[in-house]
Amino acid sequence: MDMSQAPATIALVDDDRNILTSVSLALQAEGFTTRVYADGAAGLKGCIENPPDLAVVDIKMPRMDGMEMLRRLREKSDLPVIFLTSKDTEIDEALGLAMGADDYIGKPFSQRLLIERIRAVLRRTANRRNGAAESEPPAEPIVRGKLEMDPARHRVRWGGRDVALTVTEFLILDALAQRPGFVKSRDQLMDVAYAHDSYVDDRTIDSHIKRLRKKFRVVDHDFKAIETLYGVGYRFDQED
Repeated sequence: MDMSQAPATIALVDDDRNILTSVSLALQAEGFTTRVYADGAAGLKGCIENPPDLAVVDIKMPRMDGMEMLRRLREKSDLPVIFLTSKDTEIDEALGLAMGADDYIGKPFSQRLLIERIRAVLRRTANRRNGAAESEPPAEPIVRGKLEMDPARHRVRWGGRDVALTVTEFLILDALAQRPGFVKSRDQLMDVAYAHDSYVDDRTIDSHIKRLRKKFRVVDHDFKAIETLYGVGYRFDQED
């Protein structure tokens, strides 16, 4: 879809009416079109019969939860999905991403941050579809020591074990891994992960780095490949 010609349509699926109303108004103020659904069953039906450009889906809902909605949706559609869930539910996050969610944000969340995540996923989806339409070769996999990254499949492995990352985490890691040993400042990483015309606190990058390390340490307790250079930024230290 060419976002310059028509506003992107966002489906919001959540049993919390306050969230549906507030997020819908915030998205409309940013130029998006919205559709709201109060449970997973209604959301699934709407997303299949009248597909939006992206769906924001709560995981815990009555009738049909977000996981089941995504599972059924993936049988028929590659519609981009961002999950909403309770804070620090790492198991749900890993499972959701493995099932095909495109990104993930914990409650309570900043509406501004959610909107930037939506824009990031829409940009990535548009780039992927445009590349396919123009018959461009897919991005080559990256191998840096124990790290394997496959941009075409949004897949990351460390020492042969899968690591589930959000879109934003993937973009940040990709920027670091492209040139091992070279430092990337927070500003450079923000430019990679977010739109140039958006304001994102540099502490947001620190939070992403912290979560990246935490995820890699689940599969390798001694993971130290992402280094902090205090006052400068971050770099990827390639291991043998």
